[in-house]
Amino acid sequence: MAWYEIVIPIVTLIVGLVGGFFIGVFYLRRQLENMQKNPDMLQKMAKQMGYNLNKQQMAKAQNMMKNQKFPRK
Repeated sequence: MAWYEIVIPIVTLIVGLVGGFFIGVFYLRRQLENMQKNPDMLQKMAKQMGYNLNKQQMAKAQNMMKNQKFPRK
């Protein structure tokens, strides 16, 4: 049994996990940035979590998200 039969799957797993993590972070950051601009997406997310936001709560949530910075790395 050669050493590469063990090392290659482990390296592949690590590369896949790291790549998946960064793709997930990119996707989540992009979704949050889109929610800042689109109140319907924010309302939809709130309903999926079981909350029904009124106009005042929606404005407060949008304001909080606009003040939140999503730094690029």
